[in-house]
Amino acid sequence: MRTTSNLRRLTTVLACLAAGWTAVPAGPAGAAERVPPPATVVRTHDGALRGGAGDGYRTFEGVPYAAAPVGRLRWAPPRRPAPWPGVRDATRPGSACPQQAGEVPGGSTDEDCLHLNVTAPADATPRRPRPVIVWLHGGGFTTGAGSSYDAHRLAVRGDVVVVTVNYRLGVLGFLGHDRLPGSGTFGLADQQAALRWVRANIGAFGGDSHQVTLAGESAGGFGVCAQLASPSAAGLFDRAIIQSGPCTGRPERPFAPSAAPLTAARAAGARFAASVGCGAARDPLACLRQVSVSRLLAAQDTDQQPAYGTPLLPYDPGTALARGRLRRVPVLIGGTHDEGNGWAAGIIEAGNPVTPRTWPDVVAAFFPDPASAAAVVRAYPVTGSDGGPVFGAVIGDGDFACPTLRSAALLARHAPVWRYEFADEHAPPLTPGTPPFPLGAPHASELPYLFDLGGRPRAMTPAQHRLADLMIDYWSGFARTGDPNAVLGPAAHRPLWRPGAVQSLAPGRTGPAATAAAHHCPFWNTLP
Repeated sequence: MRTTSNLRRLTTVLACLAAGWTAVPAGPAGAAERVPPPATVVRTHDGALRGGAGDGYRTFEGVPYAAAPVGRLRWAPPRRPAPWPGVRDATRPGSACPQQAGEVPGGSTDEDCLHLNVTAPADATPRRPRPVIVWLHGGGFTTGAGSSYDAHRLAVRGDVVVVTVNYRLGVLGFLGHDRLPGSGTFGLADQQAALRWVRANIGAFGGDSHQVTLAGESAGGFGVCAQLASPSAAGLFDRAIIQSGPCTGRPERPFAPSAAPLTAARAAGARFAASVGCGAARDPLACLRQVSVSRLLAAQDTDQQPAYGTPLLPYDPGTALARGRLRRVPVLIGGTHDEGNGWAAGIIEAGNPVTPRTWPDVVAAFFPDPASAAAVVRAYPVTGSDGGPVFGAVIGDGDFACPTLRSAALLARHAPVWRYEFADEHAPPLTPGTPPFPLGAPHASELPYLFDLGGRPRAMTPAQHRLADLMIDYWSGFARTGDPNAVLGPAAHRPLWRPGAVQSLAPGRTGPAATAAAHHCPFWNTLP
């Protein structure tokens, strides 16, 4: 049996890769494999952009929304990009922010990464603007890229403009240090800079700057929570979509994203500085800014969390929700039915079998309080070969499903809230190989229904294609009005969402779901 720290490190890596498709390579290498689309030009406040055109849509990739955070700007608030002369090519994605290999093939060490991508309906114009969805990618605040999400289906069918964003990750995005203004929140500040860029420029692409929905999944969903709680995000978006990123995440439940107090972030930052030889330097920050990206990535912990108790994020998002200190905008929130199964499968495949004999030790590794661990073992007994699904249910219920319901209840005190659960038990797999047990609808399995991940559509049945269209209708309807029922075209075939109910989304089985009972939430509400 692995130690607690090793298990947590393992599961954090799995968290980063839970949505681990193989992305289209960013930058020139990826672009060389693509047929250049017809050119199209728009003008922003920073200069003109030449994008590409597809069947019913236009794309603009690798658009800088902030200056490269290099040199003295490493661990500094994002700055406006320098204007450029002439027409800038925007037909290929920019570099992903620095990260180890995973979702981004080969990883990235390029700090000049604060770019976004715009996908707009072909006929969207400043005179006839469309609602805007700004997408924050997941990946444990450690991996991922906006360019992994091909949004043309969402843009065309939903008749919306979609913006996918890169933001600083890992220690480059969330380093804490007592001499560093902005400690622990640089990645969140990047997200706000992208939203300011959208407010100022999206009209040129045919987007409505007064109808901006901030959306994200997993760490991106928690990023939406953080922006709802951030005073400096006031006025930057009008609606919010939170997918598998509950606002009430807690560090002691390590599978879902969460925030950390500034004191903890600074202590971790001091340990990190020492690990790369800068702990005893006269100017530790100057020293850290001289360390190569490769060395920073090799030394960083796989756990990354935004810091609260800061000017950007005064309160933990869960606390902010409970106290009513949040943006009061309509919210669409939910997750998948089997969130924890991917982690459980990965841990088992890494040499940690879940059997009646090992089950107490596995639980104790993730619930260090002995009383809680014992209660979990009793509430979720492993009796034989069911160990994997039981472990998956513990992770899914304790870290995602029940905290999501709690987050929704807190949000509903202040604004309209619409709840869903994605429940396609035969969703297309995101990773190759055969898992040790059927995964059902695991973490991130809803994403191929909204995006072509890595630029490649997943194989789907006709019923799954209909579900994908239905979800796009709901998401875009919400972006348009704050109500997922406000879809385009005839709506007689679309089951209506009801306030307060959880909408189940599965092929041929849409409608209210008994989510709280299905996920054993009364039990989790009794734990500390």
